[in-house]
Amino acid sequence: MKKTFKIELELSELKHKLLSWASPFKNLAHYDNNSYSENQYSRFETLTAVSNANSFKKNAGEKAWHTFETFKNQHPESWLFGYFGYDLKNELEELSSDNQDFHNSPSLSFFIPEILVVVATDAKSVEIYASNPENVWSEILNTVILDEFCPDYIDIRTRISKAEYIAVLEKIRAHIVAGDIYEINFCQEFYGFTKLEAAGFFMRLNRLSPAPFSAWFKNETEHIFCASPERFLYKDADKLVSQPIKGTIRRASNELEDQRLKEQLFQSEKDRAENVMIVDLVRNDLSRTAKTGTVEVEELFGIYGFKQVWQMISTISAKLKNESDALKAIKAAFPPGSMTGAPKIRSMELIDSLESSARGTFSGTLGYFSPDGNFDFNVLIRSIFYSEQGNNISFQTGGAIVYDSDPEKEYEECMLKAKAMLLALGKD
Repeated sequence: MKKTFKIELELSELKHKLLSWASPFKNLAHYDNNSYSENQYSRFETLTAVSNANSFKKNAGEKAWHTFETFKNQHPESWLFGYFGYDLKNELEELSSDNQDFHNSPSLSFFIPEILVVVATDAKSVEIYASNPENVWSEILNTVILDEFCPDYIDIRTRISKAEYIAVLEKIRAHIVAGDIYEINFCQEFYGFTKLEAAGFFMRLNRLSPAPFSAWFKNETEHIFCASPERFLYKDADKLVSQPIKGTIRRASNELEDQRLKEQLFQSEKDRAENVMIVDLVRNDLSRTAKTGTVEVEELFGIYGFKQVWQMISTISAKLKNESDALKAIKAAFPPGSMTGAPKIRSMELIDSLESSARGTFSGTLGYFSPDGNFDFNVLIRSIFYSEQGNNISFQTGGAIVYDSDPEKEYEECMLKAKAMLLALGKD
């Protein structure tokens, strides 16, 4: 049953009530657009889905894609919320991942919500899908908001040192000179141990780094706290849209300096070269399931502002051959091209040999399928992965490496991308 209610409280208060209300459920997905007006394809301000039933989970190597497709086809009229982890690539190509996965989350996890709360894009109304929407709305309104949470102390470490990072970049340059690749996304992992109060921690991260694809996803004792600015793939009827990011520069508190940095990013030949390589890669990925001649670049080198950084974002669209092939479109473009390199398969081989830990869920994609056959998925970056079992925390940052990349500047970019996550964890 669905019912619409008028919102008569501040949006921030409603969101905090939703998070606090959802917190006890076994499975939850809270997706937040953060009133980002430039997200032209957004269908909502927030989606909050919860369930206490068992979720669908699989690991790479267990025929995860095939069994998920069967599961999805068994529930054609249901919403599905969840993620596809990066290492599911190993079922799509002849690839393997020998690096240790220190987090050990399932490669794939989805659930069907028992209750779904949708806050409209104008934030004036809310739709509730539930057996008794009135009771759910009353519960939400009467929920006591949990406090924002910051750990007292956490020792954050990296799997590799700065010197080791720079040494790897020299190996990458050698591969580029040899003609193996043109560009590669190289990442490093940060980790630590502490106990988090999940709802309050997400409130803190989302305040420090609001983004159009922010999310808190909970699968029993496993959590993803996401502040992603990037869309992987969106489907509306037969239209597909991908918006890869390549190109990053810091924000400044001074308006004139901030605008100068924005223009500097727009004019950067290096960032443009990186961006156009990934645009070509994404065009190729989309063409695998698109109608002939329908792949187009809607915007090239768009500069978009977020709290800590300016980003260069391009938008590519296509018309799907067959609207029923939603999962095929995801598989054809997976994993997100901005997190691999060009050529894609060789880049993924080198990623596995050069990085110091498995990516696991990181740089996969988190989102939803709706009953009308549409979907929207982000790129799982700027995300903290937390397990209540062992209280271990992990996050990764990286960037595109080309021949003329400056190792020192690339390392600085990694730390810039880590800034909001480190702040959320109490690290200045």
